[in-house]
Amino acid sequence: MHQQVLDGFASVLRTALRAPCASLTRWWSAAAVDPRESVVVPESFEGCCVMPMSRDVAWVRLSGFQLTCLCDILMVPMIFTEPRDPRFITVRRGGTLSDAHHHLLALWAAACAEHVLHFFEEAVSGDDRPRRAIEQNHAWVRGEITVGQAHKAAFVANAAAKGVPDPAKYAAYSAGQAVAVAHVPAHELGAAAYAIRAIQAAAPEAEREQAGRQECQWQREQLPAEIRELVLDDQRLRNHVCWFVFLQ
Repeated sequence: MHQQVLDGFASVLRTALRAPCASLTRWWSAAAVDPRESVVVPESFEGCCVMPMSRDVAWVRLSGFQLTCLCDILMVPMIFTEPRDPRFITVRRGGTLSDAHHHLLALWAAACAEHVLHFFEEAVSGDDRPRRAIEQNHAWVRGEITVGQAHKAAFVANAAAKGVPDPAKYAAYSAGQAVAVAHVPAHELGAAAYAIRAIQAAAPEAEREQAGRQECQWQREQLPAEIRELVLDDQRLRNHVCWFVFLQ
């Protein structure tokens, strides 16, 4: 049994190490933590895996067993595939994506997130973190904030998802993914997928599939012509890592 747990944990780490490091939500930092102390790692995260980010050793408890693990652990939304699509990497980083199209992706992602933002704001009065993330998305497009500032706003929006009903949770994640487009353009699909999940979670069970389809269609109607084919092809290629929410 111990060996099975170790093998499973090793598999998770191998997967995580191959995953892009964008839009990371810090879950626990082991800086200056006594290696003899323990931290409890939940057995599973929805759509997430644990990822080591340093070479210091700390003790981690997984499924009731003590394991030695790298100490800095973050949650990584697993909406990416390998190898990375160069169409979603900017020219300055060796890809083919122009700044103009990068901005259009960000604005479309923001539109997807804003369309479901009411689920969060109706459930959590007075918490404006997801809304501010969407505003930061627009501010980045206008050149008013840096990529780094937009990236930090994604962390803040993701944190707002904790402990709220599912429609609100997915709406917050959508906002976080939208503002993260500034840092990694491929997050546009995460913003759309989480928005669809918010719609589905809010609908009666018998109507969820249809509600998701309608939201996907609405999102596609908002796509600028310049990036329409790019996004539709991305949906086709990454639908399997986005809960199959996109119409085929």
